[in-house]
Amino acid sequence: MSKLPRVAVLGATGAVGQEFIRLFEERNFQFASLKLLASKRSAGKKLMVCGKEYTVEEAKPESFENIDVALFAGGSISKTLAPEAAKRGAVVIDNSSTFRMDPEVPLVIPEINPEDIAKHKGIIANPNCSTIIMLMALKPIYDLSRIKRIVVSTYQAVSGAGKEGIDELYEEAAAFAKGENYEPKILPSASLPKHYQIAYNLIPQIDIFLDNDYTKEEMKMVNETHKIMHDAEIGITPTAVRVPVARSHAESIYVETEEPLTVEQVKKAIEDFEGAELVDDVKNMIYPMPLDTSDKTDVAVGRIRKDLVNPNGINLWVSGDQIRKGAALNTLQIAEYMIAHDML
Repeated sequence: MSKLPRVAVLGATGAVGQEFIRLFEERNFQFASLKLLASKRSAGKKLMVCGKEYTVEEAKPESFENIDVALFAGGSISKTLAPEAAKRGAVVIDNSSTFRMDPEVPLVIPEINPEDIAKHKGIIANPNCSTIIMLMALKPIYDLSRIKRIVVSTYQAVSGAGKEGIDELYEEAAAFAKGENYEPKILPSASLPKHYQIAYNLIPQIDIFLDNDYTKEEMKMVNETHKIMHDAEIGITPTAVRVPVARSHAESIYVETEEPLTVEQVKKAIEDFEGAELVDDVKNMIYPMPLDTSDKTDVAVGRIRKDLVNPNGINLWVSGDQIRKGAALNTLQIAEYMIAHDML
């Protein structure tokens, strides 16, 4: 596309939508026109984008007429509106889980499998935040030697449950400090019949349990990794845990490679990989932490060490901002790649 794209943002008033707006300004993302869309409840709100005021409109199928690229923040509305937008000629880049495992829809992390973008038929899916953060650390290792096995435990911030998750953490902590009771309503999931306090607690459940006793969140990491890496033979065992952190996820990862790797090889590969940052100096107590990775673009990788038992095993600790790289940034990077390669 020789001209600047006509862009629509669906979910403009939510956390991911607001992150899109911040990134437009930070990355000097150029567009010919911009349409901000949200629910009927949010329609009419005024938002500033790159120094210009825009009025949020109610999202309808006809909203996507004359749109080149539509950035969807996620949610159940994607199932209805993404096909409508694609039918009208827009390329939809969607943050919901609706289309991720659809064989007709590419699932893309631009630093890892940008070639899949060209296979789209109007919709491109953004992976789950936990999957993105994990694979940004593991792809440089995989490029050194194929990964046979992954054992991962996630430590996921409450912002993964939306603004309501953050509010509940703060309200619970405030109530606890005053010696007051607080009835949790959001975690592990607002739709479930039982809820647990997250302040001063860990909840080893994100989303619902499936028939195999793994949660939906955990199985997303398995299935999405296989699809993105084009390697269904990787053995993956995930445990997803919600922790009382406001923003930015962390993950403890064990990988087993086909060939033995040195710590130095792994560190060099991560250091050289775009979008990953090596933060590993244990002698000076330097390692990735959510407070340090919040609002940051790169995924931080540290605590890299050989496994004590398996000569082909490597252990590492990773942290990344799931609203940014785990959602809005990855989506915008897909759009930027398409613009740069004249794919819109």
